[in-house]
Amino acid sequence: MNASTDTLPVVVIGAGPIGLAAAARLIERDIEPLVLEAGPVAASAVRAWSHVRLFSTWSEVVDPEAEKLLAPTGWVKPDGAAYPSGGDWAELYLQPLADVLGGRVRYNATVTGVSRTGRDRVVDAGRETQPFVVHLTTPGGREERIFARAVIDASGTWSTPGPAGGSGLHALGEKGAADHVTYRVPDLEDPAVRARHAGKRTAVIGSGASAFTALAYLAGLAEAEDGIGTHATWILRRGISGSTFGGGTADQLPARGALGLAAKAAVDAGYADAVTGFRTDAIEKTGDGRLVLVGEDGRRLDPVDEVIVLTGFRPDLTFLDELRLGLDERLQAPVGLAPLIDPNQHSCGTVYPHGAGELSHPEKDVYLVGMKSYGRAPTFLAMTGYEQVRSVAAALAGDREAAERVELTLPETGVCGGAGLFDQPEAAEETGGGCCTAPAPASSGGC
Repeated sequence: MNASTDTLPVVVIGAGPIGLAAAARLIERDIEPLVLEAGPVAASAVRAWSHVRLFSTWSEVVDPEAEKLLAPTGWVKPDGAAYPSGGDWAELYLQPLADVLGGRVRYNATVTGVSRTGRDRVVDAGRETQPFVVHLTTPGGREERIFARAVIDASGTWSTPGPAGGSGLHALGEKGAADHVTYRVPDLEDPAVRARHAGKRTAVIGSGASAFTALAYLAGLAEAEDGIGTHATWILRRGISGSTFGGGTADQLPARGALGLAAKAAVDAGYADAVTGFRTDAIEKTGDGRLVLVGEDGRRLDPVDEVIVLTGFRPDLTFLDELRLGLDERLQAPVGLAPLIDPNQHSCGTVYPHGAGELSHPEKDVYLVGMKSYGRAPTFLAMTGYEQVRSVAAALAGDREAAERVELTLPETGVCGGAGLFDQPEAAEETGGGCCTAPAPASSGGC
């Protein structure tokens, strides 16, 4: 293909909050976007956790440039001080934004591969002058290809949750127990889901905001008439320290701090027991169909009826395999961003605002943004993604000064300390009162 890349669109993968904001920012720069969404509607992943309330307010989850596109339609921004649920975010903001973008958003389009036209990842000659080619499939199995001047991957990580196994692999027996293992915060308003947990014992594996939310939900169920006997076993890979329950009242996002306090209340009230230093090796079924978690150290926990695995997410990089990406070997995040968010180094909440510079790759004009840019790091804020795509759009427009300019101040979590990922309770206690230089914000569902 010899057509000038300037006439081609920028393909944005994913019609979630960051992908749609990227499209708005590209339009601001007179660059034509084409958003490819695998689901049948905008924000399909967000809708999957529609029952979960964000810990950011409306004022923090609406992109300013997207708001400008919506204004002429008569759209009214919800109360900026209110906290939307995932469903509110999708229905009241993200779908209207996608509707404004109209034909620039294609639904039911699953991206299966991205490369340079006529160049696999090995070939150097003429590489940067060739447009990108994006392969996709539709629900009927039809294959298509689209050519692009640049690619912004905002597909997130929702489709690839982490497993229960402490080694990063599925625990032995985890797949065989799939009918009693889930990887999402339970929607206890759904009668079928509620019945799975009411009066039952549930293991919750994980130490982040999603685990806090699940524990709080289960504690609420235990207090309900139909939930008597509901109990949670909270599985932590590390020990209990001053930072285990988040920043509490010191968190500059109060609702985020409240999540940790709610989890602590569930433990203090006896609705949940914490098991520390436990790295799951196997999940075994008992004769009556219950599940026993076995640790790497040989410990066997009391049987439970259900297991909720909330160990974070990881990026799906399979369809980007023909591109030359520069990814950190630990986090699978861009090498320029990884030091700012590495939980091996810190667990704080103030990431230096970053943009195209930190998100660039050896493959020119390819950017991973939003939650996908964080790779396996467990922390993300929507406002971080909005700043990312503002900078990326400026870079694609050739406005280097705007791309390098910082236009965001992020709230602090009130949690500062090292060893944010591993089970070193003593080290966590020692560093809990300090503050690290490149900390990362906590989040649930990227909000």
